[in-house]
Amino acid sequence: MAKILELDFVTNTGKNARLTIDNPKEPVNANTVKQSMAQIIASNVFVSSNGSLAAIKGARVIERNVTKYEIS
Repeated sequence: MAKILELDFVTNTGKNARLTIDNPKEPVNANTVKQSMAQIIASNVFVSSNGSLAAIKGARVIERNVTKYEIS
């Protein structure tokens, strides 16, 4: 099962931006995620096509199961 941590931000232009992290460390701690997102914003390292990251919008973990079928 593949897991992805999605970090959603609002940019300085009011648009949305998302960073994704594959296989996040379990269990995901909401306070740690919030602090990390605040540090990402403060560092101003990431800039999206929608502008600079300005505020935290939310975060979520996505779990995905893939089943392949052989079709002849």
